[in-house]
Amino acid sequence: MRQWRGAVFAACAVLALQNCAAAAAVSLADDRGRAIVLPAPARRIVTLAPHLAEIAFAAGAGGRLVGVAHFSDYPRAARRLPRVGDSSRVDLERIIGLKPDLILAWQSGNQAGDVERLEQLGFPVFVTEPARLEDIPRLLRAVGILAGTTPEAEQESLKIINKINELRERHGGRPALRVFYEIWHRPLITVNGRHMISDVITLCGGRNVFAAAPALTPTVSVEAVLAAQPEVILGGGSAAEEKEFVAQWRTSAVKALRELPVFYVEPDTIQRQTPRIVEGATAICERLEQVRANRPKAVNGK
Repeated sequence: MRQWRGAVFAACAVLALQNCAAAAAVSLADDRGRAIVLPAPARRIVTLAPHLAEIAFAAGAGGRLVGVAHFSDYPRAARRLPRVGDSSRVDLERIIGLKPDLILAWQSGNQAGDVERLEQLGFPVFVTEPARLEDIPRLLRAVGILAGTTPEAEQESLKIINKINELRERHGGRPALRVFYEIWHRPLITVNGRHMISDVITLCGGRNVFAAAPALTPTVSVEAVLAAQPEVILGGGSAAEEKEFVAQWRTSAVKALRELPVFYVEPDTIQRQTPRIVEGATAICERLEQVRANRPKAVNGK
């Protein structure tokens, strides 16, 4: 009888363990629509873009990162992690040596061939493509699910959502301003309407003058900028600080552009798809309000 009871207890224990293992399994569709299945929340994560390392830290999974892309410098803890390549090429041998159980990739920023090779080697690759502000909290939650850090990820995502809603309520209905946004100076590069920066401009009551451009980050001429008739120039580009950025436009050969309001925005707070984008968005909203405040007042309703 005791042997029978012992056998039953052992069988039940095995079933309980199997049920726990099944409960710990993770399945989530990435931005390609592919289901990424993990037997358990990831413990060793590699990120293939700087913004993905920052997302992982914000989602409470920073302690699980074992490798990051070059230029992953925020938060400071990311600087101490092994480098595994960049957008032009990943270091396959190093990634293999790190033995990750999850890789976070950027669809438009990483080489498709690199992602395919990693998958062929048996690594689960969760491919992301954040394009709108609401994608930031969505990506935080996704990483939280994949890493088993949902409470931390949920808390951070709610903070981002609340801040975005606050900015939209305060600035979204303000008089529209035509905005040229520079992400690089030579050549002169901007963003179209599918870029997250354009989403921020809209949030602040602005209109991206190159929203209709076919390329995500088109190269444009000074003549094209003039023809687009912006009322304000924003950006950071290759400039290290506001004084340098403003000087680039104040010395323009085109008088109409020299006289426009020009404001610097810290690139890392707006050009990386991370929770810090609310800092960049706040700065852009404030700059546009400055321009509105300095507009000539209407006379006799005209």
